[in-house]
Amino acid sequence: MTVSLDSLFLTLIIFLTRLCSVSTAHVVPLEASKDPENITPGRQISQELFDSIEELAHIVDIAYCIGTTGIRKPFQCLSHCDELKGFELINTWHTGPFLSDSCGYIALSHPPSPKRIIVAFRGTYSIPNAIVDLSMYPQEYIPFSPGNDTDGDAPKCEDCWVHLGFMNAWRLTRATILDTISAARDQYPDYALTLVGHSLGGAVAALAGTEMQLRGWEPVVTTFGEPRVGNKAFVDYLDTVFRLESGNERVWKFRRVTHVNDPVPLIPLTEWGYEMHSGEIYIDRVELPFSVDDVRYCQGGSDPNCISDAEGKSTTFSPYSSQGFDLSESNMEQQVLSRSPHQSKDQQQENEKGAFPYLESQSTSCLPWGILPPRFRLWELFYSHRDYFIRLGLCVPKGDLSGG
Repeated sequence: MTVSLDSLFLTLIIFLTRLCSVSTAHVVPLEASKDPENITPGRQISQELFDSIEELAHIVDIAYCIGTTGIRKPFQCLSHCDELKGFELINTWHTGPFLSDSCGYIALSHPPSPKRIIVAFRGTYSIPNAIVDLSMYPQEYIPFSPGNDTDGDAPKCEDCWVHLGFMNAWRLTRATILDTISAARDQYPDYALTLVGHSLGGAVAALAGTEMQLRGWEPVVTTFGEPRVGNKAFVDYLDTVFRLESGNERVWKFRRVTHVNDPVPLIPLTEWGYEMHSGEIYIDRVELPFSVDDVRYCQGGSDPNCISDAEGKSTTFSPYSSQGFDLSESNMEQQVLSRSPHQSKDQQQENEKGAFPYLESQSTSCLPWGILPPRFRLWELFYSHRDYFIRLGLCVPKGDLSGG
C-alpha cells in the first residue's frame, strides 16, 4: 500500500495538535482572491436565495443547543428560536460524544414562515475527535431501497464507497428520523422537506438526503462546510440523483455552501480517494457580515474559482498577528467564545488578554504553520469553518456574544 506524503503530513499534524501545547501560534488568514477575470459573470446568487440560506444558517445553529441548554417545545432555546415565527419542535436526537456522533432536531415550519418539515443536523463539538474521525476507513455504499431496506429496487451505485464515520452516524439515527418524517408527511402532505447540516452534520445530511431523494420525498438539502463524503463514483451518483449535472443552478435541490479558508470541505484528502460533489455555493469574503455580492454559484465539484482553489495554496505565519490562539483542547471552547463576530478587533484583543495572559509573552509555536496548505490549517475550524452568515456553534442569546 502506498502512503502519500500528504497523508503522513496530516497524521503528523493530528498527532502534534493532540500532544503539543501550542501557546501562541499566530496565523494570518489568506484573503480571498476576487480577480474579475476569474469570476464567471452573472453567477452571483439572488437576494432571495441569499436570504433563504441565511435563515437556514440560523436554523442549523439552533441544533448546537442540543446537549447543552436544550430546545424545548413549542420552539424555545437560548439561540435564534424566537426569531423563527411559526416553528414547532417535533423531536430531537443525540447519540453521544463519540466518533459517529449524530445530533439534531426535526421541526415544522408553519405560516407565516414557509410550510416545511425541517431536519437540522448539528456538527461536532469535539474538534480532536472530528479530525480523527476524518481519517477513518471508507466502506462500500449500497443505496437503500425506496420501499424497504433491501437493495433490489434502488438505482445501483457501482464501485461507490463513503466515509465510515459519516455512514455510521446516519445509520444510528436513520430509523428515528425516517419514521418521524414519514408521519409528518402524512399529516402535512403540502409541506416541503428541508434538510440542513453544518460540518460533519452536513455529511450526514448528504447521506440522509440521498436516501430521501431515492424515496421520492424530494428534499431540498443545504449544507455548510460539508466535508468530502465519498469517492468519485459516489459523487457522480449523488449528482445524478439530485440532477446537479444539468448545469442549471437555479433548480438545484442540493446547495453545498463553502467559505474561503474553510479547511473542512477539503478533507478527507483527495489522495485518499475522496471528492466533492456539485451544487457548491461559495462565500469569498473572509469576515462577517456577508452581502449577496460575496456569494456565488460554482460549476461542478471542483470549480477552480471556489473552495477547490485553496487545495494547493500555502498560508502565511506571523508571530505578532491578532489572529492567534491555543490549539490545546482545554482552551478551544474559551477562545471561540471570546471572539464574538460582532465585536471590534480591540474588544476581541481585550477579551483575549483577560482569558489568556500568556498571549502577551509571544512564545514560539512548536508547529511549522508557515508551510501548511489551507486544507491543513486546522485553526480555521474555529473561524472560517464556523462563519457562515453568523458564527455557528454558539448557543447563546440571539447567537450574539456581544449582548447587542
